[in-house]
Amino acid sequence: MIQRRTSLSENIIAFCRFLRQNDFTIGFEEEATALQALSFIPFQDSLQFKMCLMVTLCRDVRQLSKFDSLHHQYWKELDQAVDSKTKDSLDRNRSQNKQPSLQSLKSWLYGNQLQEEIQTAIHSAGEILVEQDFSTIPEDQIEEISERIREMAKWLANRVNRRHKKSNTRKVIDLKNTLRKNMRNGGELVNIQYKKPKKNKIKLILLCDVSKSMELYSIFLLQFMYAFQSVFKQIETFTFGTSLQKITKELQQNSFRKTLDDLSTTAQNWSGGTQIGKSLSTFVDNFGVQLLNKNTIVLIMSDGWDTGDLDILEESMRRIQQKSKKIIWLNPLAGSPNFEATAQGMQVAMPFVDIFAPVHNVLSLRNLVDFLH
Repeated sequence: MIQRRTSLSENIIAFCRFLRQNDFTIGFEEEATALQALSFIPFQDSLQFKMCLMVTLCRDVRQLSKFDSLHHQYWKELDQAVDSKTKDSLDRNRSQNKQPSLQSLKSWLYGNQLQEEIQTAIHSAGEILVEQDFSTIPEDQIEEISERIREMAKWLANRVNRRHKKSNTRKVIDLKNTLRKNMRNGGELVNIQYKKPKKNKIKLILLCDVSKSMELYSIFLLQFMYAFQSVFKQIETFTFGTSLQKITKELQQNSFRKTLDDLSTTAQNWSGGTQIGKSLSTFVDNFGVQLLNKNTIVLIMSDGWDTGDLDILEESMRRIQQKSKKIIWLNPLAGSPNFEATAQGMQVAMPFVDIFAPVHNVLSLRNLVDFLH
């Protein structure tokens, strides 16, 4: 049942969630854009209010055709909904940190960067777990954080898949930019914008460390890969510890729990030692010719602790760098403000890494969209 929130900004975020439930691809960035756009209009004007949400939240003609009925349904039910103040005591405790009203949000937004806008949108929805380190998630909140990971992975995969570029040829109408350009015309479409698909030749290779030192993070990272692979098809996924294992087919199953069960029975190197060099060498020898080329982005998720031969690691990293478009190394420990790459394996690998970034919480996963191009 739709519940009425205590501020308009919270209701907007809840509306975005409602659209996602109806097959709209809306992430944190779209939520932040909608909040920012509403700060520039008299939101008491119902037509401008609806048009503003349509411009920022619709991505294609199919979504545009569904928007009117969904918008009407949501706000009609909202008028009849029970106020969120009647929720149980747990929800009241969570709401003690008052969310900003749209008016205060309006003045706050001026002069701030997109990252801050995204964080505001997240907190407006009360999703405080997105900034919490995966290793500190309480057991009773694992399901909630898992849902955030699934949403983030699918949003990210869609963003990577659906890149477009502006076009002067009349092929595909750029709905979002067209509506934006014509807002001052009272909704009359005078200035039509066009776009054309940008060929996405990128192939992704994910190599995930599942050794003992990564135990607190591996399950969340595998869940991310499972959701990401369900949308992004040009991807191959491997795990490694003391040896390498290809798990692409396992991640194509309909149930993540079934996937974990299958992996737990077939994987011999989980929660053991780490031989990154040996594993990467196996990858290059057995899959390099087939998978690596100048359209391949290799993502390595590891803390860099290697108990094997560091010379093998160095040579493997050099070979991967020579054959691929770029190497992205995601280290969960890098989320700490005091992090230093002291692990010998990490120091050996760094000269061959194009992008080094943390992967310790949901918010850090969102940043991947800036790297995958």
